[in-house]
Amino acid sequence: MVRVHGNAKINLTLDILGKREDGYHEVAMVMQSIGLHDTVELERTEKGISLAVDVPGLEADERNLAWKAAALMRERFHLEGGVHIRLAKRIPIAAGLAGGSTDAAAVLRGMDELYGLEIPEDELCRLGAELGSDIPFCILGGTMLATGRGEMLKRLPDLPEMPVVLVKPRISVSTAWAYQNYDAHGAERHPDNEAIQRAIAAGDREAVAKLLCNVLESVTIKRYQEIARYKQMLLEQGAMASMMSGSGPTVFALARSGEQAEDMAAFLRESVDAEIFVTKTVGIGH
Repeated sequence: MVRVHGNAKINLTLDILGKREDGYHEVAMVMQSIGLHDTVELERTEKGISLAVDVPGLEADERNLAWKAAALMRERFHLEGGVHIRLAKRIPIAAGLAGGSTDAAAVLRGMDELYGLEIPEDELCRLGAELGSDIPFCILGGTMLATGRGEMLKRLPDLPEMPVVLVKPRISVSTAWAYQNYDAHGAERHPDNEAIQRAIAAGDREAVAKLLCNVLESVTIKRYQEIARYKQMLLEQGAMASMMSGSGPTVFALARSGEQAEDMAAFLRESVDAEIFVTKTVGIGH
């Protein structure tokens, strides 16, 4: 049996540069792994794929990205044996935290280990990119600049560890919907990805916090006003910065200390109807 943790991600920046010929959007974004994670257990079986998930209503068949990842590995490497996958979810679904992508990444890594394939990381990332744009990042983790449709990655120095509070409203947002409704003229500002890379390299938490920027806020907040409200509440509680992650709806805040993060989370749990998590940024290999 192989057990793999799949870490969630937040976006420190997200910019959309235009529409590509393949229908995807050209993006430039700084992505960051956080400690909140799903746990994937894989057991070798004689044949086929089976999947057990601990979230009612979440598909446990070929529609699930974790299943698709196992099927791709079996097909590409001509594996005669099968796999039983147990998926323990902690990352909220359709939340802008790459929950599905991180599960698929964990299965790719787990199948590699389970079957002793010793696939190079770059090849594993190419496989992941066939299933989803965020999966290569989820395989590698840490702090990275993602370009192309999100699959072209540049390793950045690890962000200094920062406590993170997550607030997930009780709504789900489709990534496809958010991108389809993006209008470049609607975004008030765009990220300065060069400046945030310099701030990360300098280990300057304050500068990083000031440079957070996500153009998809201009889409999702228009429909879901509570996202703006949660951002404001976190800032009023002393967060260094607060922003929506990915296409939303999860809002995250960077805190100055673990104690401050716990205090913010306690206040939000009393004040709003949302899922609240306290976690932290994590570097490569965590």
